[in-house]
Amino acid sequence: MVSSFKELYRVLKPNRWMTIEFHNSKNSVWNAIQEALSVSGFIIADVRTLNKEKKTINQYNTKGAVDQDLIISVYKPKDSFKRDFISHAGSEETAWSFVRQHLENLPVVVVKNGKIELIAERQAFLLYDRMVAYHIMNGIAVPLDATDFYKGLDERFLKRDGMYFLADQVNEYDTARIVNDVEPIQFELFVTNEKSAIAWLYQQLETPQTYAELQPKFMQEIKAWDKFEVRPELSVLLEENFLQDDNGRWYIPDITKSADVAKLREKKLLKEFEGYLATKGKLKLFRTEAIRAGFAKLWADKKYKLIVETAERLPESVIQDDDKLLMYYDISLGRI
Repeated sequence: MVSSFKELYRVLKPNRWMTIEFHNSKNSVWNAIQEALSVSGFIIADVRTLNKEKKTINQYNTKGAVDQDLIISVYKPKDSFKRDFISHAGSEETAWSFVRQHLENLPVVVVKNGKIELIAERQAFLLYDRMVAYHIMNGIAVPLDATDFYKGLDERFLKRDGMYFLADQVNEYDTARIVNDVEPIQFELFVTNEKSAIAWLYQQLETPQTYAELQPKFMQEIKAWDKFEVRPELSVLLEENFLQDDNGRWYIPDITKSADVAKLREKKLLKEFEGYLATKGKLKLFRTEAIRAGFAKLWADKKYKLIVETAERLPESVIQDDDKLLMYYDISLGRI
């Protein structure tokens, strides 16, 4: 797939698009496709489902068969962007240059059945993931950690409904909100690990709630938790990611305080990761968030061999099913 995508990247003109239809039920295959696209130089801009309505015999008869395809839209960056990116390597400007050209290429507003859809690629965590991946794939040091990146997003770009826009895009989105007079669709979250649990809490805490109010709903959501993933207590997730008011209600930190919360959380995750490094043999229970934070730190320190050695202590399915861990592992493997 990498060879095929590289050839497609070569013949495609700069600032042009490619759309791929993809059908598979395994996360590992989906992650392999994403990585192959990134290695080839493409930037993923949109992922949607295509419901063909008519099912195959296999889809009718096989329980759990996937009955919708994924439509992946990617683009080849402008030559001017690539030149600037390389010339500013090592500075923070590469991060913001990437974000600006990525936001420029993303759809501004999507209306389906009279409702405005949330555009996942415009959310902070995915912008950060894409920025990090593009730097790593091009062999350039990531200039910002998550804390500084999220703070910078709020300082440089306009935010609407949890999505970020360029100054010349936000009017189009605001107009669509007025015309359609609806709230954006909320993503349906399946809580299977710590990352999705935190995302679920962010949804819940748009209205401040007490621990007692959250606990029953949280226990209901975590039934599908990954068997390899250590399940932190709800109290730990709240303390590491949110703040509490005088009435005992947990709420989402404001911009001025979220950086401190993120730094504290990263410090705790790295300490936990150091504990994994101090042990030997296969890791059977762990926090994937701690592994991600640790791999990012090892990458920044150019300790590629240690990334590979730690990755090989994890169950293979964990690496294959997590696109961030797979990226760090594969690129580090090539470096050593």
